[in-house]
Amino acid sequence: MVELAAVGPDKGSVTNLPVPRYVSLKASEANVRRGPSLSHRIDWVFRHRDMPLRVTAEYGHWRRVEDRDGVGGWLHYSLISGVRTVVFTGDKTEVHGSPSDSSGVTALAEQGAIARLDKCDADWCEVKAEGTEGWVRKAALWGVDPRERVN
Repeated sequence: MVELAAVGPDKGSVTNLPVPRYVSLKASEANVRRGPSLSHRIDWVFRHRDMPLRVTAEYGHWRRVEDRDGVGGWLHYSLISGVRTVVFTGDKTEVHGSPSDSSGVTALAEQGAIARLDKCDADWCEVKAEGTEGWVRKAALWGVDPRERVN
């Protein structure tokens, strides 16, 4: 059994960073294990570089993560990055030129598409993907908490 000691009410026991927090997959392929060591069985293999993940626990060099579907397990810390990415949750999500529903739509994002997260205010996030950038309603993204602000 893995014991997960907390440093503070919402801090990781190893990094002292917030838990939960969002990160991204640094590798194009990553074995997700049942427990925090190489001796634990591989339950999943994540195969999408830059995929956003949520860190829910820490143990030594291992981080327990989950994807937008709640699928996950333990990854070695070297396989994740602090670079923030998000995934579009709706089909044909409108990307706007500014953080307003009345601003022009500059692109439509497919469900499951991944974008780099630049910043977020209370309701909108600025994202970049494949040469396109713009603003998206925060509710249409996974990889950022509803009350989170990103500078």
